[in-house]
Amino acid sequence: MVDKRHPSPSGPAGPAEVPLYGFQPPVGTPYGLEVSTVEDFFAEHDDWPWKPPRPGRATFHYLIAVTEGELRHDVDHLTRTVVPGQWLWVRPGHTQCWHPPGAARGTFVLFEPDVLRPDLARLLAPLTAHDAPAVLSPQPDDAAWLHQTALQLLDEHRALGRRPLDVHHALRRSLLESLLLRLAGAPRITLADTSAGTVRGDTYGRFTDALELRFRELHRAADYAELLGCSVRTLSRAAREVTGKGVRELIDERRLLEARRLLGGAQWDARSVAGHLGFTDPANFGRFFRDRTGLTPAAFAARDATRA
Repeated sequence: MVDKRHPSPSGPAGPAEVPLYGFQPPVGTPYGLEVSTVEDFFAEHDDWPWKPPRPGRATFHYLIAVTEGELRHDVDHLTRTVVPGQWLWVRPGHTQCWHPPGAARGTFVLFEPDVLRPDLARLLAPLTAHDAPAVLSPQPDDAAWLHQTALQLLDEHRALGRRPLDVHHALRRSLLESLLLRLAGAPRITLADTSAGTVRGDTYGRFTDALELRFRELHRAADYAELLGCSVRTLSRAAREVTGKGVRELIDERRLLEARRLLGGAQWDARSVAGHLGFTDPANFGRFFRDRTGLTPAAFAARDATRA
């Protein structure tokens, strides 16, 4: 599938290098949406990418419904165990790593963010956000409906050529959006209020998408304003309207979150984390981390290990 064939250019992967992969489905598959099954993914890729496990990031969403067996998958350096009835969601920019294949079965959906219509993308923003839960447990009343809709989406994806291409893609997108709207009823998800502030909300949404993909190398508000094609002032207003925080504060929060994950669950050393987050000097990273947590990286890692 996508990960094996389409990495972005990078050097050898080490503890501070996690490659970023773009979306490119098999030839003939239209638009930014691909549907398969977990068992087909395992069968097609033989011993890749779990011998040895290799972390990576993607510019698109991985959505997996587990119907049989148990799926173990690392998302942002934490191992998640997904059981039948649950859904695994790896969002753009998340660091992920496959475990050796087991008996897991289920539908496997990959889609780019712009597959969703803009109005629904705004509504579903809390569900597609990088800090939304990686494992979703739908409401019991929704489980059977979600399973059937996922199967319908898989069937329509495999039916390329059965009907005109634009109708085929419209059906796939409609089924995907229906699926996501029902998944949004899972605990800990509250849909967005789209009745006002759509322009600034769109700017902020584009910023969070860009931040999730580029927080390792872009660290200034001006970097993101240039990337989004707006002024720093416009970006700052959008961020404060939605969060009450400045752009630089949000950038630092994302870098700090990654640092905590790596020092804790992933047990990286401070020098590797510093390099991963774009600090040219580990001492600067140490000050950055201590100023925001009150602990040195080593002290935080030791405390987290003791708790574990």
